Amino acid sequence: MQSGSVPAPHELPSLITPLPGPKAAAVMARDAAVLSPSYTRSYPLVAARGVGALIYDVDGNRFLDCSAGIAVVATGHCHPRVVEAVRRQAETLIHMSGTDFYYENMVALAEKLASLAPGGGERRVYFGNSGAEAIEAALKLARYHTGRDKFIGFLGGFHGRTMGALSLTASKSVQRERFGPLVPGVTHIPYADCYRCAYGQQPETCAVECVKVIEDQLFRTILPAREVAGIVVEPVQGEGGYVNPPPKFFDELVGVARRHGILLIFDEVQSGMGRTGKMWAAGHYGMSPDILAAAKGIASGMPLSATIASASVMEWKPGAHASTFGGNPVSVAASLATIELLERELVDNAARMGAHLRERMAGWPRRFPCVGRVTGLGLMIGIEIVRDQASRERAPEWRDRIVQMCFERGVLVLGAGRNTIRLSPPLVITRTQADHLAATLEECLAHFPPRQG
Repeated sequence: MQSGSVPAPHELPSLITPLPGPKAAAVMARDAAVLSPSYTRSYPLVAARGVGALIYDVDGNRFLDCSAGIAVVATGHCHPRVVEAVRRQAETLIHMSGTDFYYENMVALAEKLASLAPGGGERRVYFGNSGAEAIEAALKLARYHTGRDKFIGFLGGFHGRTMGALSLTASKSVQRERFGPLVPGVTHIPYADCYRCAYGQQPETCAVECVKVIEDQLFRTILPAREVAGIVVEPVQGEGGYVNPPPKFFDELVGVARRHGILLIFDEVQSGMGRTGKMWAAGHYGMSPDILAAAKGIASGMPLSATIASASVMEWKPGAHASTFGGNPVSVAASLATIELLERELVDNAARMGAHLRERMAGWPRRFPCVGRVTGLGLMIGIEIVRDQASRERAPEWRDRIVQMCFERGVLVLGAGRNTIRLSPPLVITRTQADHLAATLEECLAHFPPRQG
């Protein structure tokens, strides 16, 4: 096994019952009677326990988890050091509320995140419980600091489902349907998805044209620049399809932001904490955002988020914003253990395994007619499924079928965007597991387009 992997008796999937098995089917029937129908379940997995990159269901089937609990368990399921940190803290102090009192480990984590934040300089940290809360805090902070009330977001972006975050989200219409009116003042523009460039130009030219819309059209027509508090952007679009734009896109955004006194806000909820082979995806572009939102992998499964901002920006008064549970000492202990593991070995492993997978997948658009492109950075990899490479017509129903076929073979992957398979395995994934993931996908991709007759 690779250094840093969590020891387990077996590394690969093993299916011993039909899917779902009898125990899983029973749980699903109970779930249908009492749980909110708004939850989205891609396939009938009923998780019972996990170790490393493996998940066992209630029937004893073993799966290779290449979703990491939706890009959350960065150190793998139940990493012994994270478990021990949680256990020790839970035996000492579970809650007192960092809003009204002080925790030493909360200070230690804030110091650590401030030192890791891209760009350097003095930083301050606000703690919440989820990615949506981190975005809500970023929006409120940007309004408070600038005295402005409007924002620019991007089509395809996902920032959460609470009302402020949802107002920025532009991923799927079902996420916004019947929830209006949303928070006003958000204008969405196209993200630099240069593979599908409407301008039919080279990627860097496409990136420039996407950003020129802001000054050449928005600021001249419907959106006064002096009223814009922030530009909110994912350095790698997550739900939008694991799209990573050319660096020129971010260079141009920085230029617009600086010329007009607008804050640049990076949503690194999914792309941060080592997922892309660097601690922050911003590091791939040399970016230093004014505000950065982090969550998901920050505590490897425990609920925690952080909004990290320049000290000159995070200047609000006591009572301006707070959270009862944000910075809970048990979650903070898990985060400190997680970051130690990331810095010691797992960010490097994400870079190595990501490069290994991307090298193997580089030829897939030539080998498989249904693969339009392979996108992403590190262990944040997207495989776009198309009906025809010449026209690049999206094939969402084929994507969904491939996701299901992987499940039937014991490999857990998910969709993103309209027609992309997303791979976000725990950062402890081994080369053996990575090769098994690739081989399973190759077996499934070979079935598309389906043979006639």
